Amino acid sequence: MNANKKYELNAPYTSDLPSDVALDCRAEEIYYGKFLAVRNAHVPIKRRQITGFIGPSGCGKSTVLKSINRMNDLIRGFRFVGEVQFHGVDIYGKNIDPVSVRRNIGMVFQQPNPFAMSIYENVAFGLRLNRFKGDMDEKVQQALLGAALWDEVKDKLKMNGLSLSGGQQQRLCIARAIATEPRVLLMDEPCSALDPIATRQIEELMVKLKERFTVAIVTHNMQQAMRVADQTAFFGIDISKGSRSGYLVEMNTTKELFENPQQQLTKEYLQGEFS
Repeated sequence: MNANKKYELNAPYTSDLPSDVALDCRAEEIYYGKFLAVRNAHVPIKRRQITGFIGPSGCGKSTVLKSINRMNDLIRGFRFVGEVQFHGVDIYGKNIDPVSVRRNIGMVFQQPNPFAMSIYENVAFGLRLNRFKGDMDEKVQQALLGAALWDEVKDKLKMNGLSLSGGQQQRLCIARAIATEPRVLLMDEPCSALDPIATRQIEELMVKLKERFTVAIVTHNMQQAMRVADQTAFFGIDISKGSRSGYLVEMNTTKELFENPQQQLTKEYLQGEFS
């Protein structure tokens, strides 16, 4: 390989992952500077399913999620030890282009963050960035339909995206993320800033999106995980060595994890006894 060339993820790589696993995150250690934020987190993300990350604040849920598309690269001092296998490639490989990673693995953040531009241009933004040459109007409509927002905005596409309600803004951000047709969609507490009605709309949308995308979400809401996630990873905090490092305690199907947890720490957390 040319040491200076950055490679994209679009080549037809082969993969030795199980056929139902779209992406396999093996985070041995994740650092911010000298702080060990996460250790021993092996999280296989299954294809066309929703994987939920739950656990107390500070356990590393969002850190692991953002590591899956190298979003943490933007944070000074971040260091990832391990690998994330995606379509036969370790996305942390020396020659892998992180922009290409984020094109294939999209992200929706905790706070709705539409751009200060029209609804139409919000959705078209990523398409233009990727030099899309097809029918832009059709592509924007498809993305808004996919985000269950088209009927509400089809007559006001020129309005500023910031004029929408919080729930609509979050669905606009989802439309923007899926417009470029990523293979995986990550959501970091996508409902935390929304009211119950908007939360229900986003949850219903997530269930529909898994028909087309592999989805992983971080949530503090255990009921939400039970409603939408097919499998759930529970993260805890290790304070045994005087620091507070997050780690994966247990991962299973959502039904099995909530009804028959295998680890005592999981049982305590689900029963509200975690401290």
